[in-house]
Amino acid sequence: MDRGDAGPDRPRPMVVRVPVEPVEAAAEADAVDAVARAGDVAVRGPLFGVAARRPGDGPRWRVVAAVAAGCPQLARDSLNSKLWFRAKDEAKDRAERRDLLAAVARLETGRVDELVAAGERYRIVRAEEYAGAGSGGIEEPRPTDPEPPVPDWARNAAEPELDADLVLDPDAPVTPTQAVEQLALRGLHYVGDRFPADVRADSRQALDTHPDVLLLPPTFTVVEQSRGGWKPVSGPHPTAHAARRSLEFGLTWAWPRMRGLIPVSTDTHTDARTRTAAAGGRADRHAAELAAYAEAAVRLRAGRVNRLEFRGTVYRIARTRRLLRWGPDGPEGPRRTDLNSQDPARIHPPLDEDGNVLPED
Repeated sequence: MDRGDAGPDRPRPMVVRVPVEPVEAAAEADAVDAVARAGDVAVRGPLFGVAARRPGDGPRWRVVAAVAAGCPQLARDSLNSKLWFRAKDEAKDRAERRDLLAAVARLETGRVDELVAAGERYRIVRAEEYAGAGSGGIEEPRPTDPEPPVPDWARNAAEPELDADLVLDPDAPVTPTQAVEQLALRGLHYVGDRFPADVRADSRQALDTHPDVLLLPPTFTVVEQSRGGWKPVSGPHPTAHAARRSLEFGLTWAWPRMRGLIPVSTDTHTDARTRTAAAGGRADRHAAELAAYAEAAVRLRAGRVNRLEFRGTVYRIARTRRLLRWGPDGPEGPRRTDLNSQDPARIHPPLDEDGNVLPED
């Protein structure tokens, strides 16, 4: 099979492998069941990250900043920081440090979506975030998605890093259900009046310039039910338990402070549970509300809870997915109609040629 015949409007051939390991076969069966439960696609919008490629890597790119940023500039800022710290701590000599700092300077002043620094090619990459949906609402974690044997709810508990060591390989074999999903989503693009005409045009054009799709590992997001569907509450997490922990943190620490139930200046170790216990029998007008937050957190921690109702709002742990379009030159970058929430700016202090931090002007 000749893989060199892919062009701007011609998808690459796909290699499909049949799972033989029991765990992988179970995941395949799980994916088939998921289509029956939640076979529709609910698209949220784009996410951005950073990928890199060295000479000799062939068509493969490595993700060096998780594809989780809500706008291209946040991903550029991640690249800015990565190159600055590489210049400070890892540069082999002055020449390499100058090259890295020149790239940092470009990122501080312009919306740069691709550059070469110290022999490596970096690109801001774009993925579409979506989720399965059906009559029961948005898809929840599947039985075969990884879960810790013993959930750790400690606030400082370590969790896997999103997209750590992820390699984007357009020629990697896929399972049958992955192949079906990729083929079904090749034509995914924006339609309908809620998208401006130029956004719809960019989306249609991407089908020709980047005809292939790669499916990134699933992520897990806390969403809340709204009148129009489901609204994200927290960004994508690498595991369902990490998403639950973020919801638990909101219930016990962040939301009580945001709503004035716990003073912002209070010790960071104080949360809804300890504050409620401290209130005891005292006349505390916030005690009942804090007790409700603490009780909701207890319900969440009772097991692998993926749905929680609290104060009239339904929260759910959603199994979110990301689709990255691919063309002859690799992964798709930001589109001209993608919005930026901020401008480029200096993030770190200047360095000299020896990697020493210089005083700010």
